[in-house]
Amino acid sequence: MMIMPDHERFDTSHPDLCPSLRWKGQFISTEHDPTVPPTNDGLFWCIHTQTCIGPDGDLAEPGNCKHSGRSCHGCK
Repeated sequence: MMIMPDHERFDTSHPDLCPSLRWKGQFISTEHDPTVPPTNDGLFWCIHTQTCIGPDGDLAEPGNCKHSGRSCHGCK
């Protein structure tokens, strides 16, 4: 099993990111400050399960939720 580097695992700017993924950084409305290091705390959840596990039983985080082939990707 190949381990994904953190900069890919926690990249919330991927264009195919599932719209059901949430993270606390979405709700902070401040200008980007390059002097403040990123927290990368990994606090992600799925709006359908309200947990860190998606409907398919896999982790809800950007590295896993950027693939439109995932069975729950964009589920309504």
